Amino acid sequence: MSHFKILHNDKETAARAAVVKTERGLIHTPVFMPVATQASVKAVSQQDLAEMGTECLLSNTYHLYLRPGLDTLEKFGGLNRFMNHPGPILTDSGGFQVYSMSRLRKITDNGVHFSSHIDGSPHFFTPEKVIDYQSSIQSSIWTCLDVCVKNPASREDATDALRKTMRWAERSKAHFIEKTKNMDPAKRPLFFGIIQGSIYADLRAEAARHMAELNPDGFALGGLCVGESKTQMMDSLAAIMENLPKNKPVYFMGLGSPKDIWNSAELGVDMFDCVLPTRNARNGQALTSRGRFYVKNAPFKNDDSPLDPDCDCSCCRNYSRGYLSHLYKAGELLVNQQISIHNLRFLINQTKIMRLAAAAGTFKQAKKAFFDAYVELK
Repeated sequence: MSHFKILHNDKETAARAAVVKTERGLIHTPVFMPVATQASVKAVSQQDLAEMGTECLLSNTYHLYLRPGLDTLEKFGGLNRFMNHPGPILTDSGGFQVYSMSRLRKITDNGVHFSSHIDGSPHFFTPEKVIDYQSSIQSSIWTCLDVCVKNPASREDATDALRKTMRWAERSKAHFIEKTKNMDPAKRPLFFGIIQGSIYADLRAEAARHMAELNPDGFALGGLCVGESKTQMMDSLAAIMENLPKNKPVYFMGLGSPKDIWNSAELGVDMFDCVLPTRNARNGQALTSRGRFYVKNAPFKNDDSPLDPDCDCSCCRNYSRGYLSHLYKAGELLVNQQISIHNLRFLINQTKIMRLAAAAGTFKQAKKAFFDAYVELK
């Protein structure tokens, strides 16, 4: 079996139901991956993750490199054993973190010099080192070091960042091959190449064609959902998808809005992650099949219904909106856990609905039904 198999193609759209094979299990796509940046999904336990149907986690090379450190992860036998997670983990290379801390870093042709946000100590990431670090982490899916630019970015800055990203991807792929050449193919991690290009459709198309020639195991779409308009995001995505082969998984990095996930899956994107469900939960915001709302708002004080009557998560089975509203106003930590569980289960379940709709050839109808019901509640 190849590492990626398309099970069903939708009749009217590019949406598909597929499976990614990793050495730690199968990932059925479309899939939403909870974010465990620092070896933990905020406020959520491994038992909770298993119960909500998590098939893959997202963690971060930059943060794990700094803390707990690669020596610790190696002593524990890798990230999975360290955090007691049995399934696949995809590690981001740290390129976005480097981008978000511009005052602490300097990008050169060879790599990135930066100061730790923890203690100010100096460090240097190269494409090869980032592959080595992910080898120490022992994640199931590795990504290459990339250069993400701010939005709006000038064409000159976007082009320069893309050129570096393309060269770094070539170096990363070569080092990945060398690093894994003696591994049992069944236990080899997967390598995803990251596509940049800002909001410029021609740069995105060029990046996609270059990455297709590099022939990684999958494609990761970086530098989107970082402040551009929805139209710019979707135009960039369309330019990418038109120039990628259809026989590899496509991962949209950092996308968490339910409507955006539906729109992207319709174009053939397979994998998604974002901190949105847990971050919004800590602010008291619930994602539901009827829309988003804040539990602290007055209408929910005496509401004895669940967050979402269509949800099967443990939060919706056990707690009312009124109780969660009270917990939030009282500053009780339980509310962070419970709304996080619900929001994550909601997005995981949405991608399951997408899989079933693609398999049935009814993706457009399923998307319309979701959009019609999804209104912003007060």
